[in-house]
Amino acid sequence: MLTVHAADAVYGGPDGDVPEGAEAVTVDGATVVAIGTFRELTAARPGARVRRWPGLITPGLLNAAAPALLEAAYHPDPREADELGTRPLTGTALAALAMDEARWGASARRGLQRMLRHGTTAVRGPFTRPAVRTAVARSGLRPLPPGPSGVPALLDPLAALAEPDGLAGAFASALTVGGPADLAVFGVPDPAALRTEGAGSCVATVLGGRLVFRRG
Repeated sequence: MLTVHAADAVYGGPDGDVPEGAEAVTVDGATVVAIGTFRELTAARPGARVRRWPGLITPGLLNAAAPALLEAAYHPDPREADELGTRPLTGTALAALAMDEARWGASARRGLQRMLRHGTTAVRGPFTRPAVRTAVARSGLRPLPPGPSGVPALLDPLAALAEPDGLAGAFASALTVGGPADLAVFGVPDPAALRTEGAGSCVATVLGGRLVFRRG
C-alpha cells in the first residue's frame, strides 16, 4: 500500500541521500519511492495513507550480534517472569534450563520481537539451530552475512557500536529512493540525540513496507 511516513526529520544514514529539510518518506509496498517534505509528498500522491510519528525517521538498524542473542541466550516468556525474570538468560542461568528445539524456537521469536522494538530490520548470521533459523526466516528480518567477531550481544545495536559518537555501521542499508522500505522511527530530534538515547527510543519499525512495531 502507498504510505507516507511523516515525522519531524529524516536521516538517511551515513551513506543516505536525503534532501535538506526532508520530513517524510513515501513507500510503495516494500520500496521507498520518495523522500522530501510532507507537503511535497502528499501533494504528489494525494491518495496515499499517512502515518504521522514524533521524532526522527531513519533506516532500520542492523543487529550484528543476533546469533549470540538468539542461540546463546534465553528470552523468558512473560508467564515465566516471576521465576526467571524478564531479561535474557545466559551462562549458568541458561545451562540450568531444560532447553529443546521447541523452546529455542519460542525464545528466538520473543528475542526477534524485542529486536523489532529496538528498530532492527536486519540481522547478521549464521544461525546453527534449526528452530532459530526458522524463527528468523519467518520474522521477515533480513539476514545478512557474518561480520567482524567480538560484537557485544546487546538488543540495542547502537550501544554495541565501537565508535562512541558516530553511527557508522548502525544501519542495515542507507535510506534512498528505490531502496528497501525498512525504516525505524525514534523519539529524538536528530542523529546526535539518537546516539545518546539509543534504540530504546524506538517509536515504530517498518519492515518491507509493513508496520511491525508501534509503541503503544
